[in-house]
Amino acid sequence: MIFWPARLVWRVVVLSVALVFALLVYFGVTAFQVWLTSRQYDPRSAQAIVVMGAAQYDGVPSPDLRARLEEALDLYQHGYAPVIMVTGAKEMGDKFTESEASAKWLEFHGVPAHAIMEVGGDDSWQNLADAAPELQHRGITKVLVVTDPFHEDRSMAIATDVGLTPYPTPTRTSPISGWSTVPYFAKETLGVGLGRIIGFSHLHALG
Repeated sequence: MIFWPARLVWRVVVLSVALVFALLVYFGVTAFQVWLTSRQYDPRSAQAIVVMGAAQYDGVPSPDLRARLEEALDLYQHGYAPVIMVTGAKEMGDKFTESEASAKWLEFHGVPAHAIMEVGGDDSWQNLADAAPELQHRGITKVLVVTDPFHEDRSMAIATDVGLTPYPTPTRTSPISGWSTVPYFAKETLGVGLGRIIGFSHLHALG
């Protein structure tokens, strides 16, 4: 005969194991989805191209941001969308925002200023939350999302959350490749997994 304290301990152990197993399965499936989306490239006729921000150095895009901008420029030049929305704020001490550096780069490479929109957010959620109303004010909802492959799934999920209809067009020339992407995929898996549970806006609020 098992006394009730022992039964209680046993139930706690069983429930804990079941919870751990469920979380492992959930994040395992999420990791697969993040990886699968990273391999999707679906350029199509859209109303705008949204470039997710990345680091800039004194107004010059970092290699990562430049790869995203090169992808956006290629899509623009091939007529997939007439507008490019660039995003990203600035770090403390910076003179330029990521969006300003991006706009400057695009103009230098032939994109007219009237075809470029800018917003500045501190992270992926804020970038897209700021971009959505600006785009929707111009009747734009169908967008191509340009970012690194490992970041595409979370960006697409957030874009959907803020009322946009996104399609994946990750940069094909990201300087982050091979085994160096592993920690980025791990971070994105955690971000996507938690965002789906508590909401991406709440995840942003947690900082």
